[in-house]
Amino acid sequence: MNNFWGRNVKGDKDNEPKSGLNLRVNLFFFSTFIIFCVIIIRLAVIQFVEADTLTEKETGQNTKNIPLPPARGDILDATGTKLAFSTPVQSLYITLQKDYSNATEKSRKNRAEAMQLAQKIADVFNGMGDPIKKEDIIEAMDLDSKKEHGYYPRRIKMDLSQREIAYFMERKSEFPGIEIIEESKRTYNPNTIAVQTVGYIKSFKHTESLKEYDEARKEQKDPGLVYTPDELVGVDGVEMSFQKELRGKNGYKVVSVTPGNIVDGVEEIVPPEKGNDVWLTINKQVQQTAEQAIMDQLDWVHHNPVSGETHPNALTGYAVAMEVETGKIVAMASMPDYDTNVWGDGGISNKDYEKIKANYQNGTITPISSGKSGHNMESTLLLGSTMKPLSVLIGLKEHLFSTTTPYNDVGIAYFGKEKKAVRNSQNHAYGYLRTPAEAIEHSSNAFMVDMVGDKLYKKYINAGGDYNKGVDVWDKYMKQFGLGVSTGIDLPNEFLGRREYMPDKNGKFPQTGSAQGSLVYASFGQEGRYTTLQLAQYATTLANEGERIKPQIVSKITDQNGKVVKTFKREVLNKTDDFDKSYWSLVRRGMNTDVKSAFAGFPYDFARKTGTSQQESSDGVNRDNGVFIAYAPRNNPKLAVAVVIPEGGFGAYSAAPIARKIFDAYDQEYGLDGVPKKNKQAVNP
Repeated sequence: MNNFWGRNVKGDKDNEPKSGLNLRVNLFFFSTFIIFCVIIIRLAVIQFVEADTLTEKETGQNTKNIPLPPARGDILDATGTKLAFSTPVQSLYITLQKDYSNATEKSRKNRAEAMQLAQKIADVFNGMGDPIKKEDIIEAMDLDSKKEHGYYPRRIKMDLSQREIAYFMERKSEFPGIEIIEESKRTYNPNTIAVQTVGYIKSFKHTESLKEYDEARKEQKDPGLVYTPDELVGVDGVEMSFQKELRGKNGYKVVSVTPGNIVDGVEEIVPPEKGNDVWLTINKQVQQTAEQAIMDQLDWVHHNPVSGETHPNALTGYAVAMEVETGKIVAMASMPDYDTNVWGDGGISNKDYEKIKANYQNGTITPISSGKSGHNMESTLLLGSTMKPLSVLIGLKEHLFSTTTPYNDVGIAYFGKEKKAVRNSQNHAYGYLRTPAEAIEHSSNAFMVDMVGDKLYKKYINAGGDYNKGVDVWDKYMKQFGLGVSTGIDLPNEFLGRREYMPDKNGKFPQTGSAQGSLVYASFGQEGRYTTLQLAQYATTLANEGERIKPQIVSKITDQNGKVVKTFKREVLNKTDDFDKSYWSLVRRGMNTDVKSAFAGFPYDFARKTGTSQQESSDGVNRDNGVFIAYAPRNNPKLAVAVVIPEGGFGAYSAAPIARKIFDAYDQEYGLDGVPKKNKQAVNP
């Protein structure tokens, strides 16, 4: 049949594979055509659409920003005297030119060259009389780039001499990668004025423990905000609290780098912006008077008996002077102090730290005193009788007595079921006290126990309140006057005080055993420890009749051209409960403690209260701390002063003489009557 049609069956079967092959070839060429079309289209997109984006990415991968730290702003006192300022210095830096790691044979060879370079640099400094070890240079070079990338300059030595600068500049080609860079060295006034208030600096790389710089350690998009490892930053005092204003803004150098992170050229330089200047409210004359007065008085109590004994363990002292109307702090002394220039280059030697470790803290705002008294008393002390003006105010406000209530002082008062006794200082019995004002003036512990502490406790118990209600009421008043809360000052690390009259977390009163005992002892200043600044703010609040204002430590900020960019005005933090005018008048009249020996010839009537708080030392003996508050003049107050002398004995003899000298210095500079006495003396020599 097949032959009938003339077809060769076998031959048709042989042609079938050829047809399949042709189909596959066609599919291959068609697929290839499609792929090439996709590639061509993609290349066109890359060239005409994504070109700019890819160029930016390529540039970002091959350029780096090297920060250029700005010159730090100055810190000045109220008269314009520089207390901290930046001095330009020239420093030797090196930028790695090759791979100096131990990764390859070539890099190991390069490393040998780096060792020779380090020795060569060391020989130069050693020959010029300011030696530096080769090992220290190698460590600074960071050859393995563990600290910084290879393109980052490494500081070899800061503050070069003119001779050293000339040597390296003339022979720059002999020292691959070196450059002389201008930096700032922090310098502090050699007269050591308010050093703990001004604060100090460290290199940024040494701030790991400070949470204040956590944000700065994060990656910054703005190159002007990037900190360099060796940049000087504030770590205490005004240097820290006004870091942003003092720092200014970084400049930066845009450099091209190789894939091995080696600098290949400089493309752009953006100069840094100098920091602003910060002007303190501190007056150097008043400040130095306060500092010297403390040291003189410490020496005096070492050699002159007070109440029959000398006080050789009085080794520290603290004073704060605060303007009543403005809140400006004109003096803040924590003595003894030290020379802050030990921190000048951003670090401190172990030897220097051992010398100053007991003196660099600000004892006027923290319990960590600038030194320790003989029995390790902190700078935060019980207030003693300086609490009594406020105790009487609370008693009047709570209607525990009136402004005309008399009291018969027999020298002792009892409280509680066990009839615990509290005596007046030195067992004095003051007899008939016509008004509560005389209880303040004579400093009657018995009055405070009978008429304030015990009565306040019983008032709220009898009214059906819980046992701690009276304590809560007391705490409310303390905080209104700034005791146990922040003063608001613009300084870091402020201590809020210890409210020892409050129950612990278990509801117990470990100091006195009961709420009644806490109120009794708190009423005459034995149940709360506060800073000297809190005492000064408390005295200012008394002078302002219940208006608590913020202590201002800075008056203004100016830019590098002297233009004022910010000022600081009077700021009311809170007002106390509404106390009757007659209450204020009574307390002001009662603040009349006898301090004739310290204030003999003082030309102003002034309000004052001495205090002698007792504190048990580690050897189990009660030690007397000297405390004193005052404001002057009495009826038109300009200045409030607080002084604390741990282990100084009676405040009238240890603390009051210091306050007198501070008032006199302020009178000279500003005038307690508004007329500076130094101007009068200039007119009438």
